[in-house]
Amino acid sequence: MVLKSLSDLKNIIAGGPARKLVLAAAQDQHSLGAVIKAWKDNIIEPILIGDKEGIQNICEENNYDISGVRIIHEPDMDKAVEMSVKMVNKKEADILMKGKVGTSTLLKCVLNKEWGLRTGNLLSHFALFEVDTYPKVIAVTDVAMNIAPNLQDKIAIINNSVSCLVRLGYKMPKVAVLGAVEMVNENMEATLHAALLSKMNQRDQIRNCIIDGPLAFDNAVSLESAQLKGIRSEVAGDTDLLLMPDIEVGNVLYKSLVFFAKAKVAALILGARVPIVLTSRSDSEQAKYDSILLSAAASK
Repeated sequence: MVLKSLSDLKNIIAGGPARKLVLAAAQDQHSLGAVIKAWKDNIIEPILIGDKEGIQNICEENNYDISGVRIIHEPDMDKAVEMSVKMVNKKEADILMKGKVGTSTLLKCVLNKEWGLRTGNLLSHFALFEVDTYPKVIAVTDVAMNIAPNLQDKIAIINNSVSCLVRLGYKMPKVAVLGAVEMVNENMEATLHAALLSKMNQRDQIRNCIIDGPLAFDNAVSLESAQLKGIRSEVAGDTDLLLMPDIEVGNVLYKSLVFFAKAKVAALILGARVPIVLTSRSDSEQAKYDSILLSAAASK
């Protein structure tokens, strides 16, 4: 199965039980709006942890009906996050979502050695984009967690992302390892990494996907561009997952797609015991709702 739009995620969730989602430091308007909409759509069963008065004020101001929703009053943000993570650790919730709290605070608790959500895997960011100019959704990794991933980091990032895509129904997702050019250049580390990752995939050191690279962005997403340059590739023009060379490239591409291309986006942190909905403060309520959809589909 290949996703044509983010709304296709609902087909994956359909018929299954609502997932329990805990919103840490829940007094955040866009997060609350997204959570309540997902609850009304029977996608999740929310648990709100944070300042109860602040949560209720936001709901009153925006006409959000939260009657029947479990609210745990904890005005201290650090304690609210700790309580949320411990709840997931005890399997009392299936999904963790960031509310009005800094990313570093949330991740510090996630990585706690005693009661956090470590698995031994690298944490990485995974985003799905619905872009009008591309015939299917396209995944991008990593744009928010790993600053300058080395080769081993990139292997872990690919494995996290491919595992997620497989849970979404993909059989052999096509992975494009991006560089500025499509030829290996010893002075450009991203192209060396790309060549090694491609060969490792061919030798079954990285499985359940098809990897090609280095590919420049145009070759990865446009078959015509690849053909004009004489590139023969199963991945070029039909990419499911774009692997970024570093966080700067990833962050610029992410925000360019959202602000210039008006793409819809859903994003998660992978590599922990459960999916973590950790969106940007500038992300819309719709993006947060779609991220909840993605988390529910990925945790099925």
